[in-house]
Amino acid sequence: MADVEQTASVPDGSSNGSDAVNGTAARFVSSAEGTALAYGSLLLMALLPIFFGALRSVGCSKSKSPSDMPETITSRDAARFPIIASCTLFGLYLFFKIFSQEYINLLLSMYFFVLGILALSHTMSPFMYRVFPANLPNKQYQLLFTQGSGDSKEEIVNYEFDTKDLICLCVSSVVGVWYVLKKHWVANNLFGLAFALNGVELLHLNNVSTGCILLGGLFVYDVFWVFGTNVMVTVAKSFEAPIKLVFPQDLLEKGLDASNFAMLGLGDIVIPGIFIALLLRFDVSLKKNTRTYFYTSFLAYIFGLGLTIFVMHTFKHAQPALLYLVPACIGFPVLVALLKGELTEMFSYESSDEVLPHTPRLTHFPTVSGSPASLANSMQSFGPSSPRRRRHTPSDMYEESSPEEASSKEEITESDKDK
Repeated sequence: MADVEQTASVPDGSSNGSDAVNGTAARFVSSAEGTALAYGSLLLMALLPIFFGALRSVGCSKSKSPSDMPETITSRDAARFPIIASCTLFGLYLFFKIFSQEYINLLLSMYFFVLGILALSHTMSPFMYRVFPANLPNKQYQLLFTQGSGDSKEEIVNYEFDTKDLICLCVSSVVGVWYVLKKHWVANNLFGLAFALNGVELLHLNNVSTGCILLGGLFVYDVFWVFGTNVMVTVAKSFEAPIKLVFPQDLLEKGLDASNFAMLGLGDIVIPGIFIALLLRFDVSLKKNTRTYFYTSFLAYIFGLGLTIFVMHTFKHAQPALLYLVPACIGFPVLVALLKGELTEMFSYESSDEVLPHTPRLTHFPTVSGSPASLANSMQSFGPSSPRRRRHTPSDMYEESSPEEASSKEEITESDKDK
């Protein structure tokens, strides 16, 4: 969870984490208007994927297609995540210290080039389906790779798409090439927004308790790695990938060639965002035609991020955004639920009937099938996992039984009632 910080580029193109005010004479000092524009733009860019990702998560949770099912985070996943994130962060820190930063970032650029194209295509697809002319033919395509022959033939890739998806992929590829060649901050933000929106949409917390465990663990993680060490800031400045949103503070003076950036890590958007999306689904489950908890948590996020920016600007030091976001995003909705007498109902709400197995991830390469949306889903989730196990209820058992078995069970039930 990268922190909120300011970076100032020196003439040789390297990055320095100090605020521009404390820089040398060769470093550009941003104006008050430019700084306000940068902070306001970061706040707006953070709100967009949370708002629209949460709305799309409601429809995603109702999907019946196995390829479009969201990735559900259980309490065990939430408890392990800060430990895994810490190991990953420290591993990247050691990599950047031992190996050449240039080659590591080249490898990462190729990976995020592919992943970014798929994520941006998935983000654009609903808009494309609305603006695509009805009189143009929408042809269907399929890309199929198999292994073996005869009865032992196995599908490796079964990728189905249509003309609309193809247009989205082409537009996304142009952005991808632009990012790889120029590393421009606009291309970085387009990919970053797509990653954040897909994360909020496709990563689902199974209940509020799991959300509290995840946010609480990452609260400690963020504070430790920012205030306790220089690891977080070092990796954030060395890692040339669209894992953060940036906006230049000298845009008014230098235009699109500006280089003095304020930045916000995607983790500070996605982690609170999936909790806010959970509360929106809880609002929908209440069937009261209100969005009280969603709007409460959304306003709490604005308050928390605004406070983060204020403290950072006042003390001229990078801030762990989750230090302010976690208490706000959890505290405000819980307080509202307490006042409305719905606290028990909130914590007993289950977002999904799906329960993921607690098996290690990244154990094999999955078979990819479906549309560009499902391919982006499979690549953006935590990793491949075994088929989900469903919590069976008596009604499920009746559905899975044959008609004869179901009728016999009903007769037994009726006889038990007579007894």
